[in-house]
Amino acid sequence: MKILGIQVLRGPNIWSINRKKLIQMRLDLEEMEQLPTNLIDGFRERIELLLPSLQSHRCSKGHPGGFLERIEEGTWMGHVIEHIALEIQTLAGMDTGFGRTRQTKTDGIYNVVFSYLEEKAGVYAAEASVKIAQALISNQTYDLEFDIQHLRELREQERLGPSTGSIVDEAIARDIPWIRLNKSSLVQLGYGKNQVRFRATMTERTNSIAVDIACNKDETKRLLIDSAIPVAKGVTISDVNDLESAIKSVGFPLVFKPLDGNHGKGATINVKTAEAAAAAFDYAKQYSRKIIIERFITGYDFRILVIDNKMVAAALRVPAHITGNGQLTVQQLIDKENEDPRRGYGHENVLTEITVDRDTMDLLEKKEYTLETIVPNGEVVYLKSTANLSTGGTSIDVTDLVHPQNVFISERISRVIGLDICGIDIMAPNLTHPLSENGGVVLEVNAAPGFRMHLAPSEGLPRNVAAPVIDMLYPPGKSARIPIIAVTGTNGKTTTTRLIAHIVKSNGTRVGYTTSDGIYVQNTMLMQGDTTGPVSTEFILRDPTVEFAVLETARGGILRAGLGFNRCDIGVVTNIQEDHLGIADIHNLDDLTRVKAVIIGAVKRDGWAVLNADNKYCIRIASTADCKVAYFSMDENNPVIVEHCKKGGTAAIYENGYITIKKGDWKIRVDKVTHIPLTFGGSVDFMIQNVLAATLATFLYGYKTEDIRMSLETFIPSAAQTPGRMNIFKFKEFKVLVDFAHNPDGFNGIKAYLKTVEATEHVGVISGTGDRRDEDIKETARIAAQMFDRIIICQEKYLRGRTQQELIDLLLAGIHEVKPNMEIIINNNGEDCLRYIMATVKPDSFITILSNTIDNAIGKVSEYLDKEFGV
Repeated sequence: MKILGIQVLRGPNIWSINRKKLIQMRLDLEEMEQLPTNLIDGFRERIELLLPSLQSHRCSKGHPGGFLERIEEGTWMGHVIEHIALEIQTLAGMDTGFGRTRQTKTDGIYNVVFSYLEEKAGVYAAEASVKIAQALISNQTYDLEFDIQHLRELREQERLGPSTGSIVDEAIARDIPWIRLNKSSLVQLGYGKNQVRFRATMTERTNSIAVDIACNKDETKRLLIDSAIPVAKGVTISDVNDLESAIKSVGFPLVFKPLDGNHGKGATINVKTAEAAAAAFDYAKQYSRKIIIERFITGYDFRILVIDNKMVAAALRVPAHITGNGQLTVQQLIDKENEDPRRGYGHENVLTEITVDRDTMDLLEKKEYTLETIVPNGEVVYLKSTANLSTGGTSIDVTDLVHPQNVFISERISRVIGLDICGIDIMAPNLTHPLSENGGVVLEVNAAPGFRMHLAPSEGLPRNVAAPVIDMLYPPGKSARIPIIAVTGTNGKTTTTRLIAHIVKSNGTRVGYTTSDGIYVQNTMLMQGDTTGPVSTEFILRDPTVEFAVLETARGGILRAGLGFNRCDIGVVTNIQEDHLGIADIHNLDDLTRVKAVIIGAVKRDGWAVLNADNKYCIRIASTADCKVAYFSMDENNPVIVEHCKKGGTAAIYENGYITIKKGDWKIRVDKVTHIPLTFGGSVDFMIQNVLAATLATFLYGYKTEDIRMSLETFIPSAAQTPGRMNIFKFKEFKVLVDFAHNPDGFNGIKAYLKTVEATEHVGVISGTGDRRDEDIKETARIAAQMFDRIIICQEKYLRGRTQQELIDLLLAGIHEVKPNMEIIINNNGEDCLRYIMATVKPDSFITILSNTIDNAIGKVSEYLDKEFGV
């Protein structure tokens, strides 16, 4: 078996609109295509022995053990690999269960699709599952535990931390979109101008001065003392020579901790001798230049969490420890504790595995213990000096037990320091009595406190502490989204996108839009190139200045990675024609329709699908749309339009020379097409269709017809507004049209326009595109032969896997089918080709340059025009 390719899908896709995180592996079964599992001796026994947990997989049988029954009956190896990939992720702590395996139209080639939680882990699972299957087929031993551990490590490297993850999960539950901005914990919630950012548990509202104060334990303590808040007695030193006087000032027992440390790093507690103090000082010095020395307060370690100046949770924290039984050694007791199913690697479970480090050995040494010491029955041995969960500590929820006076003190502390999210460490006998009565003190105030101890305490009620964070960031009435109109189709999508963006922009809203020639915000191109995929979409949605997004969305991006957004307000499908067929398992228009329909699947329930009623494939999409549907048509008597409006539906039609909105029996005329520059006086049908689509989409969004009319009349087709779309350059004695038409439907649109153009000679410059089918290339040539008197083939680029001569031969064959004796010139150098055209052009000729045959044709033709007029 051979992996032909692995794609990571991150948004709504052809396999699922709702399951956005999918791996799509293209797999060649090779000789295994002839060997279903029931023909492989002992396969079921071996896979059940290696992966006994597969017993839980129901598969199509619908009951536990169903998948293993399928293996017994006989199923193909792609299906087996899908289940293995899912199961090894589950065993590594990533429980995910969606999968599909489908044979392509090529024998033995399958698409194996399965869900993932972390990208790199998903890709590794794909590769590993094939190796596991091959080992099972060959009856070879396989180190499955290595894969599981590696998947765990990848998970920990990639996943959001428990605090960040909880906030993201709460946002998802509230239908707030999110984008991860880096490989760690910087996250954007919401889109465009309505975004907010946070990192771990620090938000964009977190005061930087407050963070500086909290990170400086000495400064924190001073502010708390000045505010009459009880703190532990202590001093700060940076020189070991000051250690003796510090000990005298504070008095044993002591706590040593770095001034700007975190997570308990560098801390030593209950120091009782000068020798231990010197060692503790050296240890803390590794983490900070200045060292805090405080009186060691006996009592319990509590953490109070305050969000938006309100206490939301409190926990009793217990350092990692073991309890002796008089039989097992310290190491054996640690190993036994780590067998607790609640403990896991990293953050995969409620508790973290206990590891032995310097802190552990120091604490054991103070008790004159080693890892081989047998601990007396009932004795508790602490293994860490701090109670951090990340080092194996446990937490007990005590939120409901906190005395009102302590709640008041905690909320006051958050205001004194100035933190919007604040973790307060308290040492006290309990929190049920005021600190002023039981002698408790505040040890630290933490910016970016961890949420894990509150989200999943080892005892007591879990607290959804992420909810008040989202309440703070998105109070009632504040939206997290911006309007999104997504545009797809075979032809016309770029012009339709630009026209919609122009209407939005003209009505006072800052718009960001993506097209096949670049990414724009308002009037500025920010990135050049074909920007119609999910990366470009995310670029717009990350921009904090954007108030409205209009996104051209091409088939390639959908197939490669899915959509770059999870939901849009309006989805537009301009048409579905023969183009890009024979690529990526898209062999016919039914396949292409399935791809384009992804856009409509992502439209929100009360949003709109804007579909072309003159195209049967667009009509087919309407039958599966889970949103409201509106149509546009060049014919008001189109049966689909008639039936749709009879039911009270909304449509845009071209009637009696007008762009008209029809709602039920009512007609609202928007504008006469001869007043709309984009239609070239009403002579270009495909431009009228683009106007209909854009008019309908913006009308449905809520723009007034008079505002749409003004925008239509100010959208001038030109190299600036519509680059590569019907760009006409008027020289003194001839005209040049540059258009990126590149498929039969596009060529037919140009052909219809040229019929309205009087010229002494029509000259066409054409080329083929290598990744199209032979028949599609020949058909464009046939159409070219019908509309031109003379043709120049300039096959300078877009070979895409073919030779230059192959494409030229296909074009020649198509032309000669229509006009066997037609004059054809072949010049594969764009500069020479254009120079030849300009030198041989006849007066009153009309030259048409199609398919972007000449590199930067718009710019080069503009240069010739400037020279003619002396610019």
